[in-house]
Amino acid sequence: MKKKSPFKIIVAITLVIVALVVVLVVLVNQNNSESLGREFDEAPSTEGQPILGDPDAPVTVVEFGDFKCPGCKTWGDRYLPQLMKDYIDDGKVKFAFVNVLFHGEESRLASLAAETVQEQSPEAYWDFHQALFDAQPAGNHEGAWVTMDKLEEIANGINAIDTEAFMEAIENNALMDELVIDSDLVSKFEIESTPTIMINNVMIEGDDTFDYDVIKQAIDEALGE
Repeated sequence: MKKKSPFKIIVAITLVIVALVVVLVVLVNQNNSESLGREFDEAPSTEGQPILGDPDAPVTVVEFGDFKCPGCKTWGDRYLPQLMKDYIDDGKVKFAFVNVLFHGEESRLASLAAETVQEQSPEAYWDFHQALFDAQPAGNHEGAWVTMDKLEEIANGINAIDTEAFMEAIENNALMDELVIDSDLVSKFEIESTPTIMINNVMIEGDDTFDYDVIKQAIDEALGE
């Protein structure tokens, strides 16, 4: 009986080991990619949406948020400044906000007010956006607080807003079409909770929304870093 060459056995074992390593690397990469979130065929359109940062930035972060949502206030207070520092100020990322109307009439009214400011004075939008969230009460989140009087009070505190024209536009529902566009995006991307974050076409949702390491990993991957 002819014995197998020890050299051939070593080569065979080496090839098997290499193949196993390759398979393991592929599986790890797939798991890491899947762990970032759901992937869609395309990213949400940001045409006409308020944009923070360089409009030509290579990566887009979209928040689907509701001004009545306490989690959205927390997310904005905790993570948006970090995004500004890490990515937006450097021109790597632009940030957009899409209105979600999960809390009924008050969500509609707050979103309509924000769209009115965006239309009238885009440079004042993010100040108004932050002021709306700042006005959110610390407790009793289901209690009514988005009123015409409150919106007028907030608008009066921002010099760039023509409050009279602002109030008239809200009363006339002048920009309801913009809310329809946002609601269509909410349906298209199957948004079920707020805040939901998308980095290009990758959706970060649930507990991962509040894990900055996950968000950072998704952005870095989108940047090719």
